[in-house]
Amino acid sequence: MAEPSIVGVDWGTSSLRTGLLGPDGAVLAERQSEDGILKVEGGAFAPVLRRELAALEAPPGLPIVLSGMITSRQGWHECPYLACPADAAALAGALQRVAEPELGPLHFVTGLEYTSPDGLPDVMRGEETQIIGQDDLAPGEIVVLPGTHSKWVTVEGGRIMRFRTWMTGEVFAVLRGHSILGRLMREAPTSHAPDPAGFDRGVSAGLEGQGLLGRLFSARTLPLTGRLAETAVADYLSGLLIGTEIAEAVAAERPTGVVVVGSDALARRYGQALDMAGLAHRLGRPQAAARGQWRIARAAGLVR
Repeated sequence: MAEPSIVGVDWGTSSLRTGLLGPDGAVLAERQSEDGILKVEGGAFAPVLRRELAALEAPPGLPIVLSGMITSRQGWHECPYLACPADAAALAGALQRVAEPELGPLHFVTGLEYTSPDGLPDVMRGEETQIIGQDDLAPGEIVVLPGTHSKWVTVEGGRIMRFRTWMTGEVFAVLRGHSILGRLMREAPTSHAPDPAGFDRGVSAGLEGQGLLGRLFSARTLPLTGRLAETAVADYLSGLLIGTEIAEAVAAERPTGVVVVGSDALARRYGQALDMAGLAHRLGRPQAAARGQWRIARAAGLVR
């Protein structure tokens, strides 16, 4: 096995991933746990990290690079946002170095801030490291990171120029659990099996760009009038939200292609919706966060 050059720590709200990174950011060994920052009681982050490093058998003295919500106000060490545009060198220059007994110096990667021309600020924390790890983007490709707060990111020459957040996942959860739209939703008999036709129908409605607020109530009226099965309502609503997100993002940026960062069912759903929108797309590089951490560490002179 190649010699590790740094320890990469991707510490989010609900999960923790720790890895030994070798040449070019390759993950040589890795551990994952559910010890996200909200689960660590009393801010006792150091013992959790020491436990993970011991389990990894990490050689002492390696630089430790941390990114994600661990640098937020609820995390270990809050870092101020860095304004866009920003690349690996800019993030390296903004690293916050903190000495920690028994661990040595820790290097915290800050998040990014972008203010749109209409004066509205947007922020990301953790995604910037994943994007820096996507170093094979073609001109005109835009990066999308689906999730609770989906982000579309424009990168030019390795620099994160601007981005915008859509609260697609969170809005879906709120509408499903706390609105009248969820009252007609029924589980499919095959244990949460998706309804592709219902999803496609929702995507089509969202891509038409007629306005989300004027279309949301259709998630109630379609099943109420017998025009959509109650077991398809959740997928229809998901498609409607994702289709609207794609329509708005594409209208703003006019990308030639989309790179979807993720490999789960949600990423596949975005791929299906992008197909319907007629947009070329591909999955991003695997383990992008680790590669991004390594590239930032190299720019900071931490990698030998």
